[in-house]
Amino acid sequence: MPDSAVRTVRGACPHDCPDTCAFITTVENGRAVRVQGDPDHPFTAGFLCAKVNRYLERTYHPDRLLHPLKRVGRKGRGEFVRVSWDEALTAIASRLRAVADGPHGAQAILPYSYAGTMGMLQAQSMDRRFFNALGASRLDRTICSTAGAWGMRMTVGANVGADAEGIPSSDLVILWGTNTLTANPHLWPFVRQAKDAGARVLCIDPIRTRTAEQCDEWLPIRPGTDAALALGMMHVLFAEGLQDDAYLAKHTLGADHLRQRALEYPPERVAALTGLPAERIITLAREYGRARAAFVRINYGLQRHGGGAMAVRTIAALPAITGHWQRAGGGVQLSTSANFKYNTAALERPELSREVRTINMIRLGDALLRPDAGVGGPPVQALVVYNSNPAAVAPDRNAVLAGLRREDLFTVVLEHFQTDTADYADYVLPATTQLEHLDVHFAYGHHYATLNRPAIAPLGECKPNTQIFRELAAKLGLADPCFSDDDDTLLRQALTTSDPKMATVTYEALMAHGWVRLNVPTPYLPYAEGGFSTPSGKCEFYSARMEAMGLDPLPAFTPPHEFPEVVPELAARFPITLVSSPRHQFLNTTFVNVASLRRDAEPELTVHPDDATPRGIDQGTRVVVFNDRGAFSAVARVSDQVRPGVAWAPSVWWGKLTSDGHNANETTSQRTTDMGAGPVFYDNLVEIAPEA
Repeated sequence: MPDSAVRTVRGACPHDCPDTCAFITTVENGRAVRVQGDPDHPFTAGFLCAKVNRYLERTYHPDRLLHPLKRVGRKGRGEFVRVSWDEALTAIASRLRAVADGPHGAQAILPYSYAGTMGMLQAQSMDRRFFNALGASRLDRTICSTAGAWGMRMTVGANVGADAEGIPSSDLVILWGTNTLTANPHLWPFVRQAKDAGARVLCIDPIRTRTAEQCDEWLPIRPGTDAALALGMMHVLFAEGLQDDAYLAKHTLGADHLRQRALEYPPERVAALTGLPAERIITLAREYGRARAAFVRINYGLQRHGGGAMAVRTIAALPAITGHWQRAGGGVQLSTSANFKYNTAALERPELSREVRTINMIRLGDALLRPDAGVGGPPVQALVVYNSNPAAVAPDRNAVLAGLRREDLFTVVLEHFQTDTADYADYVLPATTQLEHLDVHFAYGHHYATLNRPAIAPLGECKPNTQIFRELAAKLGLADPCFSDDDDTLLRQALTTSDPKMATVTYEALMAHGWVRLNVPTPYLPYAEGGFSTPSGKCEFYSARMEAMGLDPLPAFTPPHEFPEVVPELAARFPITLVSSPRHQFLNTTFVNVASLRRDAEPELTVHPDDATPRGIDQGTRVVVFNDRGAFSAVARVSDQVRPGVAWAPSVWWGKLTSDGHNANETTSQRTTDMGAGPVFYDNLVEIAPEA
C-alpha cells in the first residue's frame, strides 16, 4: 500500500486496566494521526480514557528511545552512548552466558517483567521460552492481583465474577474499594444506566474519590477493614432472615459455619473496626439483602494489605448468601480474566525449563541485596527488565535502588523511555509500542478478546519484545525450533485451545473483526445455577483447602500488618495510614513523562484537617512523609476528602521527575499478603511533618 494512503487499523489498548479497549488508529502517509475508541465495541463504546487519548503523544514523544544504548557513566546517572543492535546483543549474550556458565549457574539470572503490556505475545511468549531454555530463575509475578485472585478461588473457585453488562438490571450497585472513573471508566456508563433506572449507587472507600463524588453515598471505611464490614453485613442478613435459604442449601458449603462466624461480628464491633456507624452497617446490610439484584464491584486496591486475600474471599461470599448470583445485575466482580483460556503453555513452552528457584517480584530489594533474607538460592548477577519499571514501582524503593547500584550486577532493560530503571542499566534496548507490533489480548473487566494489528512501522531501530528475545536466543545458541516462530505463528498457537468459552475466538474471526466475545451469554451469569469451580462444586464458605494451608477455613477479618490496634507502638510513632493509589492521569508509572498529562503537577498529599492542624500543615505546605523505611516530599492538600488518620498520595511518580528524587514507594515494605504473596502497598504507617 502506498505511504500516501489513508487507512484505519484495529488495535487494543495494552495497559493494565480492566477495560482492555478496542481502538482504531488512523494512519496518513505512514504516520498515526488519530487513536479513537471503537464505537462498535460493546464495552469501549467509542471513547478512550484520559491517558490513552494521549497515546500518540507517547508514541511520538521526543524522548522516545530509538536505538540501543550502552552505559558509560555511573549507574543511576543515565549516561549512555548509542551502539548497534549487533554490538548490544553480542555483549548481552556474552555476559548472560558467562553468568550461566559460572559457579551459580543460570539461576543467577533473573527476568523481571509485569504488565507494561498485557498482550499475550509481547508479555509472555518468546521471553518465557528464552528464560526457560536458559534455566534462569522464575519470577513470581505478584505485584498486582494475586491476593485477590486467591481470595476469589477459595470462595467461588476461580477469578471469575459477574458480568458488567448486567449492571443496567441492578437495583443496587456497590463500588467497593474501586475508583471506577479513574481505574475502570468504561464500567461507568453501565452504572449510569442502572442509576437512571432507579438503582442506588454506593461507594465504600477510605478516600472520597472522583467516583465517590458521583455516587449517591460515600462510606468512608478505614483502610484494610473491608472483611469486617462484610462480616457485619452477614450478621444482619442472617439475624433478619434476609438470606436465600434455597440457594444456600443447594449451592453452598458451610453455611451453618458461616452463620456462627457472623455472630462474632455484631454491628457495634464492626463499627469500632471500620469507623462506620453501627446503624449505617445495619442499613447497608438491609439494602443489600432486600435488593433484587445487587452488583458489587471490587478492585485490586482493596487487597493491598496483609489480610487482602481474606478480604476479597469474604466479600465474594455475600451474593451466595442472598442469592444475587441468580439474576442479571447481581453478584460480585473482581475480574473476568479466568474465562480467557489462551494456550499459555504453547506460548511459554514450560517443558524447556528445569527445576529452578522462584523469586517473588515484590521482594526485588531482598533478591538483589540479601538473598539469604528469604528468597533463597544464589545471588542475582544478571537482571533483564521488560514491561516494568521496578526502580519506581517496586516496594521498599531504597533497597531496590541500592541493589540496582551494585557494580557487579549486569542489567538489561527493554524500554520506550529512559525510565528510573533504565538509568541503572548496562544496556537499554528500544522496544516497540502497541502501534508497532502484533498482539492479542484478554480482558479482566469484560468478555471480549481483542486483536492488535501493527498500525505503523517501528520507529527508529525499535523492535518488538518477541524479536529481541528471538535474536538473543540466536546469539546464545539456543537451538530449539520454537525460537524461529514468528509473531503470526505465536498468535495462532495462543488460539489453539479446546476450552468451550474460547470457541468463538478464532484466528479468522479476530482478523476479520478485530475483537470477538467469548462463547458466553450476554449478560453472563456464571453461578446462577451453582457450577462453582471449587473442589466441591459449591460456593465454599468453609474451605478445606485453606484449612490444609493452616489458615482459617471460614471468612474472617485478617487485619493489616500495620493495623494500629495490632501494632500500637509503631502506630504511636507513625499514626497515619498512607494510601498511594494511581493518579488519574497515570497508570502506575506509564504516562508520567507525557507533559500534557503531568500538567506541571508534582507529588501531592491529601490530609484531613484533623491531622493537618496539630502538625502545622496548611494548604500548599510542602511536607515530608516518612517512616523507618524512607521518606518523600509532597505538597499538602488539606481536605475532608480523606477520613482522619488516612493520607492519600496519588502515585506512582518517576523519581527523576520529582523535586527530591523520591516517590511513595520509599515508605512501602516488602511484606506480603495472607495468600498469594501479593504486595501490601496500602498497609503502610507513616508520619507527616512540614519540610524543614
